Amino acid sequence: MGEEKHMWARKTFRHLPLDCMILPGLILVLIYAYGPMIGIVMAFQKYLPTKGILGSEWVGFQNYVTVFQYPDTMQIIYNTVSISLMKIVAGLAVPIAVSLLLNELRIQGLKRSIQTMIYLPHFLSWVILGGILIEILSPSTGLVNKFIEIIGFEPVYFLGDNHWFPFVLVISDVWKEFGFATIIYLAALTGINPALYEAAVVDGASRWKQTLHITLPGIRPIIILLAVLSLGNVLNAGFDQVFNLYSPQVYQSGDIIDTFVYRMGLANAQYSFATAIGFFKSVISFLLISGSYYLAYRFADYRIF
Repeated sequence: MGEEKHMWARKTFRHLPLDCMILPGLILVLIYAYGPMIGIVMAFQKYLPTKGILGSEWVGFQNYVTVFQYPDTMQIIYNTVSISLMKIVAGLAVPIAVSLLLNELRIQGLKRSIQTMIYLPHFLSWVILGGILIEILSPSTGLVNKFIEIIGFEPVYFLGDNHWFPFVLVISDVWKEFGFATIIYLAALTGINPALYEAAVVDGASRWKQTLHITLPGIRPIIILLAVLSLGNVLNAGFDQVFNLYSPQVYQSGDIIDTFVYRMGLANAQYSFATAIGFFKSVISFLLISGSYYLAYRFADYRIF
């Protein structure tokens, strides 16, 4: 018994510096992520700022009844899910395709240059990119519409048309993030045994056959892992991006849960209503994340601990 305590104390002391490194981040998470959760009680109250949380009237689930009776709620949920799913599918397909193409390049300088160029947008905020996209997609002065006019078509108001706006969100999000995801797949490609390609060449397999039967199966675990983990973000359609690009003209197709919560809670001061929507989203997101991690463990042997 004494020996076990001694080993436990020695192991704890050895890991103490690492634990201390985690402590500042843990404190920030507790303050800014878990501390504000006290406000969840507003979802069950008729909250009035003058009375505060302790003095506001308790109304139970009445706010949730109001949320689901609101005429735009189902459209907003549909927008959120559809935009998220399109981003997930495109965000998986494009990096895989680009990483496979980059893997075929034998000129290392060119390969590194392309990697750097496609990786740079990841570091830009949506405030900057939103301004760039507004200028590029402008129906009167934008480069895209100038080109459309040159080839004989009418200009398109991409950021003010409910048909085009969701596709603008998906394409711009993929453009911003696919370079970062490509790095993950390129790292996975380095783990494939080169002897497999040599054997395939001896058997007369073309590059396409090698890709189908060696490369894709070789990175299949990481593809499954990233696909499964992305399911936890089905209700996160990208607040920063949508907030910087949308307008009342495209609320019908571009308004998502996060922007709706912001508008109702901060702009319209309906705190209980907005909190109820946010809490509903958090519960569903928790279930999706839990399910995605289970599937990741089940099909890709991925474990957090």
